[in-house]
Order: sequence, then structure tokens, then C-alpha cells
Amino acid sequence: MTARRPTFPAQLVTAAPVPGAVRPRTAQARPAGESQPRGVGLDSSAVRHRMVHKLAAQGIGDTRVLAAMGEVPRHAFVDSALVNQAYEDTSLPIGLGQTISKPNVVARMIELLLGGQCDSQGRLGRVLEIGTGCGYQAAVLARVAREVYSVERLRGLHEKARDNLRPLRLANVHLLFGDGMVGYAKGAPYAGIIAAAGGDAVPQAWIEQLAVGGRIVAPTVMPGGAQALVVLEKSTAGITQRVLEPVHFVPLKSGIA
Repeated sequence: MTARRPTFPAQLVTAAPVPGAVRPRTAQARPAGESQPRGVGLDSSAVRHRMVHKLAAQGIGDTRVLAAMGEVPRHAFVDSALVNQAYEDTSLPIGLGQTISKPNVVARMIELLLGGQCDSQGRLGRVLEIGTGCGYQAAVLARVAREVYSVERLRGLHEKARDNLRPLRLANVHLLFGDGMVGYAKGAPYAGIIAAAGGDAVPQAWIEQLAVGGRIVAPTVMPGGAQALVVLEKSTAGITQRVLEPVHFVPLKSGIA
């Protein structure tokens, strides 16, 4: 696999924080009497706050996930023609036949991932993301994990994600251009591995690169041909697997393009 750890974004100039954004590591409910979210238009934290409220109503209960979802400006990761749909619970095209997953799916998968190996502050250690796409999920993961390695096989999307993430100056996110099916052995072992594409089975390379106590959350094709969300957990006794709800992701492919 061809993979290169970039110098970006650690060398970027510090950007001003988003007004009213929820800060990481403070995943708590808004205290009574606190001022309402501020901002203008899609940059308003009130827009993200409404999305988070809907996610909570849909069953997302982990406050760490809700805080992270509330901080990342999803509209900054979609094409300008689609920004008005950025905070709707829908997937959107991002080019090259790929999509950005709907917020509920992103939140659900990260919530499942956080059920694995976390530190005393409730943060995951090192996470491997398969399929960077436009970079949105990597930005959310950056707020619940100490370090994120994200692999993208399509050069056009790898470059798009780099451009999208640069203004957020996330020094703990490392973007890699390469074949995600083989993972990224140099960063292993991982506390969690999360995939944004579905294959017939979870690749053995991912299982080998997962730390004991860690989890893999990935869409997987079932015998009938439909995809379902699968959670694999690794213990000293071996691998256990749970098959959860139906999902629909782009196919998992090998190689680079």
C-alpha cells in the first residue's frame, strides 16, 4: 500500500474558533440560563444544535458523540449546491460516485465504536478510518479519539478531504492515500477501526491491526446481498461479532485510483 503521512495540519496558522461551538471533552448538556448558540446562517451553532437535538431524539445517547457532532460544520464538507441540505438527515453525493453518510449513521457508528477501548477521559486511543471521503467523519472522530489515521483510495477525494479539513487545524488527523482494505499496519494496534464502505467480509488485515479490547464497526454484505452494520470485538479469547441494523454504503474496493 502506498501511504504518506502529511505534515498538514500541524503547521497551519491557528484559526478563530467557531462562535458558540461545543468544545471537545465537555460533552455535557447546556446549563440552564446559558446563552443560545450564536452565528449567522449555516455557520450558526444553532443549526448544528438542532441537528444534535434530532440525533438525540433518534436514539443517539452518548454525550461525547453528540458534542462532537455539534461542533463540526457539516456544510463545509458538501458541495456548495447542496449546502442547504447539509444538516438534514440524508446522505449526499461528494463526487466520484461516493457519498457523505447521513448524520444519524455517522453518529451511530461512532457511538458503537466508543463502546470499546477508551481512556480515563472517555476518549478512544488511535483510530483507523477506512474511506476518508470528504473528511467529515474524520473531523468528528478527531473529537472523540486521541489520534485518527484515515485512508482513502481515490486521490480526488483524498485531496478534497485535505482541503476541507485544513481550516479546522486538526493536528491529530493523519490523511493517507492508499488501499484501505490492507489497513495501515504502521499505525497499529488500533483501539477502533471504522469503515465507510461495505464488503463481503471484514478484511483479515483489519482484525490483525485491531488492539485487544478494540472494536471494528463496518457495513458488511449479508448472505442475501443486503448490507448490515457489523460490530467485531477482539478479546484474548478471540473475535466476537454482532450483526445490527440494515445499512447502505458504497462497495468496499481494493487498490487505488
